[in-house]
Order: sequence, then structure tokens, then C-alpha cells
Amino acid sequence: MGVLCGVMGLALGGIVSSAWRVQVEDGPAWREMAERQRQRRLHIEPKRGTIYDRNGTPLAVSVEVPSLSVDVVDMLRSTDDKAAQEAVLRDAALRLGPILSLDPNEVWTKLEQRRRFAWLKRRISSEEAEAIRDLGDPKKQAHPIRGLALEGEGHRSYPGRELAGTLLGFVAPDGQGKDGLELALDEDLRGHVEDVQGLRDRSGRLVFEGANDARALQGYDVTLSIDEGIQHVAEREIDAAMHTYETRGGSLAVVDPATGEILALASVPGYNPNDYGESDPDARRDRAVTDRFEPGSVMKPFMISGALAAGTLHPTDEIDCEHGVYQVAGITVHDTHVSGLLSPTQILARSSNIGALKIGLELGEPALYAAYRRFGFGEPTGLPVPGEASGVLRPKGRPWVDAETATASYGQGISVTTLQLAMAMSAIANGGKLLEPILVERVADERGDVVRESSTHVRREVIPPGVARTVAEMLTAVSEEGGTAVEAAVAGFRVAGKTSTAQKVDPATGRYSTEKYTAVFVGFVPVEKPRIVVAVVLDEPMIGRYGGDLAGPVFRRVAESSLRYLGVTPSASTAHLPAVSRAGDVADATLAMTKPSQSPALPPPPVPAVIPAGSVRVPDATGMAAHDVVVALTKAGLVPRIEGWGRAIRQEPTAGAAAQKGASVRVVLEPAS
Repeated sequence: MGVLCGVMGLALGGIVSSAWRVQVEDGPAWREMAERQRQRRLHIEPKRGTIYDRNGTPLAVSVEVPSLSVDVVDMLRSTDDKAAQEAVLRDAALRLGPILSLDPNEVWTKLEQRRRFAWLKRRISSEEAEAIRDLGDPKKQAHPIRGLALEGEGHRSYPGRELAGTLLGFVAPDGQGKDGLELALDEDLRGHVEDVQGLRDRSGRLVFEGANDARALQGYDVTLSIDEGIQHVAEREIDAAMHTYETRGGSLAVVDPATGEILALASVPGYNPNDYGESDPDARRDRAVTDRFEPGSVMKPFMISGALAAGTLHPTDEIDCEHGVYQVAGITVHDTHVSGLLSPTQILARSSNIGALKIGLELGEPALYAAYRRFGFGEPTGLPVPGEASGVLRPKGRPWVDAETATASYGQGISVTTLQLAMAMSAIANGGKLLEPILVERVADERGDVVRESSTHVRREVIPPGVARTVAEMLTAVSEEGGTAVEAAVAGFRVAGKTSTAQKVDPATGRYSTEKYTAVFVGFVPVEKPRIVVAVVLDEPMIGRYGGDLAGPVFRRVAESSLRYLGVTPSASTAHLPAVSRAGDVADATLAMTKPSQSPALPPPPVPAVIPAGSVRVPDATGMAAHDVVVALTKAGLVPRIEGWGRAIRQEPTAGAAAQKGASVRVVLEPAS
């Protein structure tokens, strides 16, 4: 008994000692191991935020699509024999392969690794998902396949397909933005990625999920300044121009000069972000902000603005354009249109390089360079997109020599981007203020609360308002008879703009090519109260070359459609030029247009007292809505011809006039504002 009690005492002491070591000394390590075994860490990827246009139309959305994963351990749980397990795996591979449109051997390779989790196919179709559910349903299958799981994954979709594709970019399968705004705003759109812990049972299935941050469920939504309607028009027209003139590419920007908001930013060739893997990398480049080019004559308005602001040039000055041939610093400069004495307005209208270089040399190298920099050239605009080019004004570390100053006066030897041109022309349109471009209007969280919002910001005043108004009036001569861009004229509106037909440098020779050109037009409309600035750039057209003939019509069509879309109607009366001191001088005519006309107003036509037989008196439609106008005129036996929208402001024939029954009456409507 003594020996037995001693042995039992020693055994009990060993047990107590072991328990002490396990529970007290090694307790923290065992508890940590237990927690790791029973808890499961989940990596929650939030739903990516939506990108909207300015009117709330979704441009990029995230949708849930099923993906198929497999737990091979669960698949083989009821089978212990290795041969039987292999047979189960081969049977599953043969049955899953045709449904998923995969090679059964590929499926077998994934199953053979016998992992607790493996993707079989991600982002499958709804038909494939339904067939997978049937394979695991015991009611429909004699031998259902266990361990299959359908999990929802976020998939980025672009409802507009190619619309704004180069601007939006795309999202990779891992959920990260890889180009365009998807990359630049990836942190906002992805939201807050969070790891949470949950409990799991002996099979590893999740039975409880811990609390998580609401931010992990939804990324921020982004609203752009882009207008889907104007973007569609811009892409349609620039794409048509690319195919018509067989260009290498092209870009187009539409900007509101009063606010700096970008209404459209188009680039061709484009691509469909839904199928970005099938696109050419060159087509995914947003040429409006990444491509720089020698602008040519479109720089003349900015050079003349700087000269007018500095006082080295006056609107009525006359510059000798040397009948089309001039030498400066050993370089011979030619003009397309042979001219003698020209005013600054005529230099813009006829795009005289000789006249421009004389103004630039008179202004001087430091002042010319400073003027271009004030307009924003040589520096990024600050647009939140990857790869924006800043352009080049001059070689780093040294000023221009006379020859470079002369060529820079008409846009050679420097480089700019399409967006820089649009923002610089906006400064002339809005009275001399260079604005920061606005592309992202608002960023909101999942509850709709505004996280960040953009507002109009003036970077600097470039030129005085009076100079801006004078240059704007000068630029109207470009689209009038005798100008280089009569094709850019918009019916019912006065257009201010400038063309360019810039030679490109041949990389093989290092000289300007006689076959490769860049056709450009940038302008705004209407001149009296500019609503839009449109910059059009066509790269290396094969059919034609001149900016006025190629880019001008693109500007006209985009401007016409955009103005109608925005509800802008032609002014009540077209401008009439009063008599000027020198007949034929466009500068005098331009300046005279800014002054109120002294001509007496014509009295309204008398209202006939007696209406002839077969005629009716035209009713007064002033102030009526479109529906009421139609009812009133139809009731009187007349045919209404409605233009614009809103309320009627004028009509032809006037109210009370006699008109034949069935005659048409033109009624112009404008918004009340």
C-alpha cells in the first residue's frame, strides 16, 4: 500500500506539474493557438464607387458577378481510399470542364493539389452558375459534387462602352484601377479595405462574423463635370473626322470658360474599357492631355494678347508683311497669303507668319515667354489624370535667340497639349482669367455626404479685360469671309477662333516634313457671352491638311450640337458694322462693333386695318410656351415653326400682321433665365 500510494502520489504530482505548465506557464501560447484555430480572418473588399457625369448618368459602375471556388477537402470528406478519391476528382473534372468551357485536364490540375480553397473560374456567366448549382444539388444529381462555392465578386462595367473610355481607364481583375480616372481616383473609389475576424466550425465554415466598419462596404462615388450628351457628340465628330481625313489620331476638348468645367474630353482612336484586354495600348492613351504637339498659328492670339497688354501693339497698327517673304536671323519665312500692310486683326484672319514674328520681336523674348507662361503653357493644368504632359516652351537653361523668338511667335519650336489650348482660349473668352480646369466636381460617401467638392478657382489674371475683349473681337474675323476658317462659322452665332496648319518634325531627318501636318482649330461661341470653348486637334491627316478646312467643320458641328443641347439660342439680331474711317480695314470694323450703333431704330411695320380675303391676322405669341404657341397658331389657320425652347420672345410675321391661311409663322423661344 505504501509503494502504491507513493507511485500514485508521484503520478499525481506529474499531472499537477504538467497542468501548471500548460495552463500557467504556456497558457498564453496555447490560448493564441486556440484563437487561431477557431477564428477566421476575412479580407473585405468594399464595393467600388460609381463614377457619374454631371447629370447623374453612371459612366462606370460595379456589379456583383459569381465566381466559382472549390474546397477539395470537403469534396473528398466521405471517401478515405486514395483510389476512390482520385476517381472522385477525375469525375468532377470531367463534369466541370464542359460547363465552365475549360479543359478537364486544367480542372484536374487544380483539384489534384487538394487545397481547402482554390478558384476554378472567376466571373462566370449566370448560365454557368445555374449549371454549377445543379451539380451540387442532391435532388438533381445522383452523385452531387461537394465543396463547390459560388461567391459574388465585384466586376467593373462601363454602360457607355467606348464613351469616355480613354478618360475613365479600366479596373484590373484584382480590383485596382490601372489607367485614367480609375487609377487617379483609385483610393477614393476603392474605399476602406478592412480585415475582420469571425468564428468557424470544425469544417472551417464561417458561423459568426465580427462587426466591421461601414466604410468597408462601399467606396466613394465620384461625379464628374463631363456631360454625357456633349461627350457623345464630341467623340462622334472627332471619330468621323479621323476616318474621313485618315488621320493617325485626334483629340477634342470642350470647356465652359466661365467656370473652367470640362464638358467633354475626347480622344481617338479609343477603346472599350469592358474589353480592355483586346485593345491596343496606343488606343488607351488620352491624347488630349498626354500628347504634346507644335501648335503653329493658334499661338498668335496669345502672342498678340501679350503685345496689346504690354503696349507694344495697338489694334489699329499696320504691319508690313513683306509680300509673303521675309528673312530673320538667316531664316526665310513664307506666308501662304501674300500681303502688304496688315492690321493685327487681318494678321489673325489671314494667319500671317511674317506679321506675327514682327509683333513677337517687337514684344521681345522675355515678354513673349512670360506671356505664354501666363496663359499656362509649359506647365501642367493640374487635371487629376495620369500622364499629363506639361509641354515645352524653350530649351532648359537658356533664353530664345532671335530666330527662336520669331518662330515661337507663330507657334514653332514649342509644344502644347489640347487641354492647354482650350484653357488658354478660355482665358480670352472669360475676360482674361486663367482658371483651373475642373474635372471632378464632387466626391461623396455611401450615405451621399459630400467628402470633397470643387469650385471655380482663378489661377491668375493673364490679360486685362479690355484686351481680352479686343482680341475676342479680332478673332471673329477668322470665321468671316476672307478668314482662314469660314467652315467654322456657326449659323446664328458669332464665332471667335484661330486655325493652325502646323508642320511636324520628321524624326528621320530632324527637319520639318512637307507631308506631315497637325490641323488645329480652337475657338469659342457666342462671342457676346461665351458658353463653350472647343479645341480640335487632328494628327497627320492624309486627306487635306489645313486646319480651317479639316478642324473647322468639326468645331462647327460640335458647337452647334452643344449649343442646342445647352439651350442657347441665336441672338435677337445680328451685328451690323457701322461706317469706319478706312474702308476694308477689319481692325476698324472690329473695334466699331464694340460701340453701340447710332442708327435710329426702325419703326415697327404698320398693322393693316383691313384683312384681305383669304388672309388671317397673326396672333401674338409673345411669352407663350411651345404648346400654347402651337394651339394659338393652328387655331388661326397658320403653321407654327418653333425654334429653341422656353418662352416665345419674337415671331415673324409680327403680331397683328396679315398672313395667308396655311402660311408658316416662325417663333423663337428662349429660356426665362
